Amino acid sequence: MESANVELARSIFRAWERGDYGSVDWADPEIELVFVGELSPGTWHGLDGLLEGWREFLGNWEGFRVEAERYLDVDPGRLLVYTRYGGRGKTSGVDVGMAGARGANLLDIRDGRVTRLALYMDRDRARTDAGLEPEA
Repeated sequence: MESANVELARSIFRAWERGDYGSVDWADPEIELVFVGELSPGTWHGLDGLLEGWREFLGNWEGFRVEAERYLDVDPGRLLVYTRYGGRGKTSGVDVGMAGARGANLLDIRDGRVTRLALYMDRDRARTDAGLEPEA
């Protein structure tokens, strides 16, 4: 049986996989969105900030898509989701294929709402930030 946190994350990723980044019913009103590392680094706060951060990030891509690969309960309040990305950078023209672009999202969850969402292109860094050992 899946945890409530995994069920919540699955519902978020189903929307994202359809290209729906505008739904915020899963987010805490004071959510913090963080793009870590080379993913257009930045931090936004609140629901308006969440939407602004997505707009800024998605504005750099043509056909951006994300797919969840694996869900890992870190502890009762945090969930690590392994992801694959695809799309073409508008400025660089670089095609980030689903097969090779692998990252992770670290979600802090309280009372059925995501209070912090951190997106990583580097899974080992995401694991370290979650207090886990890098994978061998």
